[in-house]
Amino acid sequence: MSDLLRYAADLHDAKRRPAPPVEKWNPPYSGEIDIVIRRDGVWEHEGAPIARAALVRLFSTVLRKEGARHFLVTPVEKLAIKVVDAPFVAVLMQCEGEGDERRISFKTSLGDEVEAGRAHPISYRQKDGEWTPYIEVRAGLEALIARSVFYELVAVGETREIDGEPWFGVTSAGVFFPFRPAREIFAATV
Repeated sequence: MSDLLRYAADLHDAKRRPAPPVEKWNPPYSGEIDIVIRRDGVWEHEGAPIARAALVRLFSTVLRKEGARHFLVTPVEKLAIKVVDAPFVAVLMQCEGEGDERRISFKTSLGDEVEAGRAHPISYRQKDGEWTPYIEVRAGLEALIARSVFYELVAVGETREIDGEPWFGVTSAGVFFPFRPAREIFAATV
């Protein structure tokens, strides 16, 4: 079993507590810690995966993004860590309703649950030569939408006109999230 799936499995029945108010804490910069969040969502310390899902979940609740940098923050210290792409991975999706009434929810491998909408927008941008989908989890922290979940998302996609041009995207909570111009997507499938 991959480390990422083990995180999700270990946290499945864990009691969820609200994230601490890291946005209110302003400790001094304390340096860097050798923690890396890989693109696949696995957290490493000193080059080895952190195996304890509860510890990774705890760290994720004190994670904050400032500009392009990520920090683990407590009331008394602020430690920089490296995030290769996004700190979370959306591994499950649930879709209810149709059209503007559709609600699309995501769950990350670390147990965060968000519903796509104004507070949790979906973005789709080019990274390292490929188009990649993300959803904001909290305070600028994003989840990479796993490829299998993205296929589910595309299955509920639709084309809508934006500034006279058809765009392919999805609607959740009354908000249309465009991915790319429809001509680019449908030309690639012909």
